Amino acid sequence: MVRAILMNPKDNVATLLADVEAGGIVTVALTSGEVQGEVRATQHIPFGHKISINNIEAGEKILKYGEVIGEAVLPITRGDHVHIHNIRSMTWGKFG
Repeated sequence: MVRAILMNPKDNVATLLADVEAGGIVTVALTSGEVQGEVRATQHIPFGHKISINNIEAGEKILKYGEVIGEAVLPITRGDHVHIHNIRSMTWGKFG
C-alpha cells in the first residue's frame, strides 16, 4: 500500500512517500498519522511528487502546507499527478 502525507487539512494535494502506478490506491494521512482517506492514482506518479486529492478546476489555487503554492493551468482530476505540466508556480522568484 502506498501512502501520501497531507501537510495541512486545507490542502488539495498530498505528497507521495513511494512511487505509485496507475490504478494504485494511495492512503492519505496527516502528519499526525490520522488517515484522511484513499485516492486511486490515475497515472504513474513518482515518490515525492504530489497527487490531487480533489478535482481541481483550471485557475483554481493549489494548496500545500495550508498555503497557495500554485495555480492549475488545466483541469486536474482527483488522483492525477500534480506537477509543472499542470500547475503554474506562485512561489517562483518569491524568495530570491
